Amino acid sequence: MPSDPNSTEFRRRRFRPIPVRMLVPNMITLLAICAGLTAIRLSTEGRMELAVAAIVFAAILDGIDGRVARLIKGQSKFGAELDSLADFVNFGVAPGLILYFWTLHELNNGGWIAAMVFAISGGLRLARFNASIDDPNKPAFAANYFTGIPAPAGAITVLLPIYLAFLGVPMPPATLTAFYTLLIAFLMVSRLPVFSGKTVKMRVPPEMVLPVFVAVVFFVALLIGYPWHILSAGSVLYLISLPWGWKSYRDQERSLAAQTQAASAAAPASAAAPYAAPTAESDRDDRPTHLH
Repeated sequence: MPSDPNSTEFRRRRFRPIPVRMLVPNMITLLAICAGLTAIRLSTEGRMELAVAAIVFAAILDGIDGRVARLIKGQSKFGAELDSLADFVNFGVAPGLILYFWTLHELNNGGWIAAMVFAISGGLRLARFNASIDDPNKPAFAANYFTGIPAPAGAITVLLPIYLAFLGVPMPPATLTAFYTLLIAFLMVSRLPVFSGKTVKMRVPPEMVLPVFVAVVFFVALLIGYPWHILSAGSVLYLISLPWGWKSYRDQERSLAAQTQAASAAAPASAAAPYAAPTAESDRDDRPTHLH
């Protein structure tokens, strides 16, 4: 490459065309950021239903941008960094502010601290995830688990009091909402193993393709027609399932430890053979017996 930055060849190599397949996942991520920022604006205007709907829409986009990138082979380092930034805004800052404008502001500084702790926990959770991607000390089965609740799931579950309020349940005290917000923040930064399902290869038999399509359409229709019922039930079921993920991880960890211990016991000893005292030359007599 020529060293002169003004040369035509240098500019051509530096600003080479970018394939469209590299741009599509980033456009989806940018759309998710727009949804998260719009949710913040809607919450300041008191339109909480639309604000929560924007967070759910951002979570859906977050779930498909990575899969689209892998499908069309559009992964990039830039896209990974942009996705982390989007997750911090959409699932850390936006839900915390929504809860603050909804009821946490009644606690003044206490409510703001709870919202701020949740947002910071989301950022720390994402930073730890990025730092541990290439950890060589992880066992193979750990790839199927998150460490702590992932940011999108934390954002969906932390809004559970708002879902219940939309269903007509009496609004909980601001203190209880703040405690629940801090609990979800703690679960996000904890070392709790949470089942991810990323490595599970799901294949649908040919005869089940149409029923699966019908089931997906039925679920989407339920989510559109009864959004707060579905989100409330999904959040509760997700929180209840957390101990199952921890138990599954511990069982696999014990199984791996037992296999390692059994392999170590069955391996041949690497130590040297027992030491045998050398025989002195005077004690050895190889002459025939009749010469003695």
